Amino acid sequence: MSIIPALQWRYATKKMNGEKVSQQNINSILESARLAPTSSGLQPFEMIVISNQALKEKIKPLAYNQSQITDCSHLIVFAAWNHYSIDRINHYFDHYEKERDLPKGFSEGYKNGVTKQLTAMTLERQFEHAARQVYIALGMALTEAGALEVDSIPMEGFVNHELDLLLDLEAKGLKSVVIMPVGYRDAENDWQAEQKKVRKTSEDMITFIE
Repeated sequence: MSIIPALQWRYATKKMNGEKVSQQNINSILESARLAPTSSGLQPFEMIVISNQALKEKIKPLAYNQSQITDCSHLIVFAAWNHYSIDRINHYFDHYEKERDLPKGFSEGYKNGVTKQLTAMTLERQFEHAARQVYIALGMALTEAGALEVDSIPMEGFVNHELDLLLDLEAKGLKSVVIMPVGYRDAENDWQAEQKKVRKTSEDMITFIE
């Protein structure tokens, strides 16, 4: 089944109407992000799903008072690991071996290679690497929302460190990367709702080498 219709339908929703998205649809959007591919399968991020209106009101000024923060049904915060620790990597490979019914230590060689590569980076580079994995999951979540005809918008326009403090992310070894309001469009008041989708042409973006 092609995802193209979902991508054609969705747009960066500027105004939402406050209508609630069903928990079933929220779960599907989150599951699509959970199933996203990531480097070495480590999934170095978490998602914080906020439907509490009072908390959304506190977040709104941190996002330059963008109305989608409070008018959305749910606000998904994607937060990446602030660094790759040996404990985190060990935990993943323990889970991997258990899930595939492999002998403990089966992945030792590969695990050691991954650990050496990632922990050799500066802490800043480690976070940047983890944050790049977030965007793969974000793309999956945006697409699944579109397939369900649930509106969404990816937002980087917020004060990361202040949101981290509000949600106490540092205590979990996380830093916010991007937020995703989810809800339904207020088409009458959203200037972009009926606008033609604008993208570069295939000729401008794609080169075939045969």
